[in-house]
Amino acid sequence: TRGSPAQLTGGHLYHSRMADRAADREASISFVAAGRFRDPLRRAADVILVDSITAWSIPPWLWRRRRKVPMAAILHQAPGGVGTTSALRTLQRPLDRALYRHCQLLIATSAALGAALSDDRLLAARRIIVVEPGCDVPMVGAVPDLRDGRRIALLCVANWLPNKGLLELLDAVAGLGPDDALLHLVGRDDVDGAYTRRVRARLESPDLVGRVVEHGPVGRHDIGRLYRAADAFVLPSFRETYGTVYGEALAAGLPVIGWSSGNLRHLIDDGREGVLLHRGDIAGLRAVLVRIATDDRWRLELAAAASRRGERLPTWDSAADAFFRALRELAERHG
Repeated sequence: TRGSPAQLTGGHLYHSRMADRAADREASISFVAAGRFRDPLRRAADVILVDSITAWSIPPWLWRRRRKVPMAAILHQAPGGVGTTSALRTLQRPLDRALYRHCQLLIATSAALGAALSDDRLLAARRIIVVEPGCDVPMVGAVPDLRDGRRIALLCVANWLPNKGLLELLDAVAGLGPDDALLHLVGRDDVDGAYTRRVRARLESPDLVGRVVEHGPVGRHDIGRLYRAADAFVLPSFRETYGTVYGEALAAGLPVIGWSSGNLRHLIDDGREGVLLHRGDIAGLRAVLVRIATDDRWRLELAAAASRRGERLPTWDSAADAFFRALRELAERHG
């Protein structure tokens, strides 16, 4: 992988949840940071599992492999990555594919990504499986009052990155009535300094005074309480391979609002468990937030459907069962 396994990103949390459940499935996971001058494949293992965020850095080391340990990749993004420039994606894409062609197993973390990989003529569809993340979080403890006198409380869980659409969300919230909603932001603000400065400047605008509460990064139990206390979940992300927080919101019975992009279209039906909007439609997002704040019957209908959808989503235990079963079968085939 790349960076600390303790990072609060969807991919790193996925790895952490799997590592936590490994022992119960007679397995173990050792994290190795890929470095420019350090061979990440030198460790003894039954299976080498490569994180997609560092796949591009592995091909130069493949020729040094002495023991042909089976290789797998865990993909949280398509070849070429996300959140980078077009030029970088063009450079990274062939390196990612070079690594994936050496893998006997590709684990995609969403149905949307699995379908995209299967359509890639340079990759073998028979080697691709989908293991979606779990959506269960602890729902214990006292429930805080997130409305603070408003009609509803809106929850957004995302690190402050351009592709998360936080500026667009703030523009939409700024146009709500003063009593309509209070927005709660959860996530790290130290990932992209330039974007954080833009978000901070927007938050300081007069039209957002008293409309937004910042929580920063929070633990699993705290996020569970926030899900329970909120009335709706909104994240206008421009690209999510899966969107674990969308699934967590559905599991908590929250209507989900976001752009019609990425995997969200596989998680909800527009108008049933939430609302899908055209990318960048700030006026449309504002109108939906006004309606969800003022139309109690509609909001509760969406919430009931969201809860039913959430009950059908994977748990972390069921995801771990599928994850380790696939890796064990790979090791046995090449043992």
